[in-house]
Amino acid sequence: MVRLVSRVVLCAMALAVFLLVMLVITGVARAAVPWGNCGTRAAVVASLNDKFGETRQGMGIAANRTLMEIWASAKSGTWTISVTMPSGVTCLVASGEGYEEVQEALPPPGDAL
Repeated sequence: MVRLVSRVVLCAMALAVFLLVMLVITGVARAAVPWGNCGTRAAVVASLNDKFGETRQGMGIAANRTLMEIWASAKSGTWTISVTMPSGVTCLVASGEGYEEVQEALPPPGDAL
């Protein structure tokens, strides 16, 4: 049961990340930056490291060259998702607590998650 709940939570987090990235990709952030937590990438990365001890845990590049990164600290359990636009502006789009590193293999085809 606990494993099923953790998979549901993981799927919900993945969906939230996908929706946030899609907002950026589809142009919500192109005309103006809608979030208040933006700055140069160097400043944002330094802040995440200095304040929370977070380091980059994963990344992906969208079709419009937008860089999405996941930052986390195993020690504090905090996590942050940032998006860097081609212009170089980096914005924090989500953050939270209770980060846990999970490396699971995909289930065989036809098996439920």
